[in-house]
Amino acid sequence: MGMCFSCFGGSADDAIQTPDPETRRRQLAEAAEKRQKETTYRGVKNPEAVDRKRKKQEETEKQAMSTSVSGGGGGGGGGLKWQVG
Repeated sequence: MGMCFSCFGGSADDAIQTPDPETRRRQLAEAAEKRQKETTYRGVKNPEAVDRKRKKQEETEKQAMSTSVSGGGGGGGGGLKWQVG
């Protein structure tokens, strides 16, 4: 009869070990990032192409902003010339 209950005693080696808090935080952060990526690209067949297109669009916008700030608009150099007279 004692043989039947020997498996319930267990040993220290069988205990489930929880990772330290830093490892657990890292695992949770990785899982959250994975879920966010899956949500972002839900229904997209080629996420790499979407990323490339988004980066290209950002670069184009950044370039347009830098040219409009430095050379375009009103002021001294370009645009319409007014004649006083």
